[in-house]
Amino acid sequence: MRNLCFILCALGLAANAAAQMLINGAGATFPYPIYSKWFDEYAKIDPSVRFNYQSIGSGGGQKQILAQTVDFGASDGPMSDENLAKAPGKLLHIPTVAGADVLTYNLPDNPKLKLDGPTIVDIFLGKITRWNDQRLADQNPGVKLPDLDMVVVHRSDGSGTTYIWVDYLSSVSPEWETKVGRGTSVNWPTGLGGKGNEGVAGQIRQLPGAVGYVELIYAKQNKLPRPAKKPIPLPAARGCWSMSSRRTPRRARSSSSF
Repeated sequence: MRNLCFILCALGLAANAAAQMLINGAGATFPYPIYSKWFDEYAKIDPSVRFNYQSIGSGGGQKQILAQTVDFGASDGPMSDENLAKAPGKLLHIPTVAGADVLTYNLPDNPKLKLDGPTIVDIFLGKITRWNDQRLADQNPGVKLPDLDMVVVHRSDGSGTTYIWVDYLSSVSPEWETKVGRGTSVNWPTGLGGKGNEGVAGQIRQLPGAVGYVELIYAKQNKLPRPAKKPIPLPAARGCWSMSSRRTPRRARSSSSF
């Protein structure tokens, strides 16, 4: 499972009645739904503290914490030693939540499909382009597969969700490992890009025949189907972390100043 780290910088300053404390964060889209709930619940306990979290992807979170434009950043994996060496000060990592990557799609009646690893790889390599391809039919006897083009949807931004997904594809296929490889951002052989888990889920919902990968909660929230667990070894394990700077959180001058 993936551990998501979320570090708030030390809140050593007490909020006063004249000003609110504003804590800015940015990064992974994966934890955004639970972060939003946490922030809302905290505000009920201490209304003097406000959180502003931008769900922009793990890559953006790492960049912003290095640039010291936020108080904390969230990433699906810890920062590399190379990036940590670029930090202007000490960065801390603490895990917060766990989640999973899943494959999802948009088909008439959204049947529960079975897809093996090599088949998934060939979909993302652009080798399988129709939903009634014989390989899919062989794995799903009795399922009426539509004569429909596949539309692969992937992330357009630097993403820990992508890293976990392509790491899985690389573990299944030496061809993927050689031609595409691993990373938070890769040169996709085919498909359309969506920003964040929200963008990918939105495109899949809107495009008949679409297929892509998202964090599990986004598939559930958007009522998107997921393949049967067997024979695919999904959901893929993910790890997400937050990096915290030690700079003083901003105090908002008014309730509208971010």
